[in-house]
Amino acid sequence: MDLKDQVKSLAKKYSKDVINIRRELHQYPELSFKEFKTSKRIEKVLKKYKIPFESGYAKTGIVVEIEGENPDSKSIALRADIDALPIQETNKVSYKSKNDGVMHACGHDVHTASLLGCIRILNSLKSQFSGTVRCIFQPGEELLPGGASLLIKEGVLSTPKPHSIIGQHVHPPLRAGKVGFRPGLYMASADEIYVKVKGKGGHAALPENVVDPILIASNLIVSLQQIVSRKAPPSIPTVLSFGKINSEGGATNIIPDIVRLEGTFRTFDEKWRKKAHKLMKKLAEQMAKSMGGECDFHIANGYPHLLNNPDLTGRLKGWSVEYLGKKNVVDLPARMTSEDFAFYSHIIPATFYRLGTGNPEKNITSPVHTSTFNIDESALEVGSGLMAWLAINQLK
Repeated sequence: MDLKDQVKSLAKKYSKDVINIRRELHQYPELSFKEFKTSKRIEKVLKKYKIPFESGYAKTGIVVEIEGENPDSKSIALRADIDALPIQETNKVSYKSKNDGVMHACGHDVHTASLLGCIRILNSLKSQFSGTVRCIFQPGEELLPGGASLLIKEGVLSTPKPHSIIGQHVHPPLRAGKVGFRPGLYMASADEIYVKVKGKGGHAALPENVVDPILIASNLIVSLQQIVSRKAPPSIPTVLSFGKINSEGGATNIIPDIVRLEGTFRTFDEKWRKKAHKLMKKLAEQMAKSMGGECDFHIANGYPHLLNNPDLTGRLKGWSVEYLGKKNVVDLPARMTSEDFAFYSHIIPATFYRLGTGNPEKNITSPVHTSTFNIDESALEVGSGLMAWLAINQLK
């Protein structure tokens, strides 16, 4: 039996255990940087497999190193995120979330279970490859500053520095059994915008006596779109969206003193990103002042854009075709969504690819970040097996 068939055989052999691990994780999701029980569950599985690990990265992160022959010859890294989202699950499944208001609605339970299965495969085959595979179970992907940034500061990409890193993410639009790749720019940067517009409240029937922060805020929302429509370079995709507007007080006949806005700014170019920050802040402050009010415009720097190393991604795609067949490996478009895996991609060659998890015949089609998100669990066998195959090929 050649090495590829051995990987496939082990992926199939361990698939039931991987599904059970995923279901347990799914039942007990935890929010970003609070994944204490999740971390203990991962440790429990690793101890069962008799695989050593280091815990405590950003409190709940875990790192495993699978050493093949001549372990110092080369090192590569694999990453799975472990946190969940503040969503109430509405699926009617036996493994439904037992933690009220928290759900693995972005598939991080799938990523974690897949990596655990991958580790088991690699550990079984470690006499057949050279080098070391560093497996990272990362907390806090869903919340700034992003667990990836914290783990990097704690040295997860040093001693020694891996030659490359791979991340895998569920993709409901893609049928289970398939995977997708995109070389180069793949996902956008993401910054959080917090705006406080200050005016002078009063009776709504006497607007001549007030400085209306609602009017100022509404003008700001419209005018700030000029940054995207008139200032953004045509070749750089850019999105500015506001998702929340709140006034402090106010009623049908009462104009409040303060209005707050919250939004997101996303793009694919770091130089333009910094310039846009300055333009938005300047426009907002000047407009508020011109209308008699004040504006505190705060931008929380989020994740950078995600860059899939073209050479690495091309090789991984080729090995995926060998493993799954050409019809099961697809090309993906760029996305304006973001991922803290991007931090890794700015330090070492990285590839972030998509694992198909959908199945229309089983009515498994809900997008991520929804209360009905679920997966076709056959994807777990592909997820663990393919990641092991990609790791081994990099170490050849």
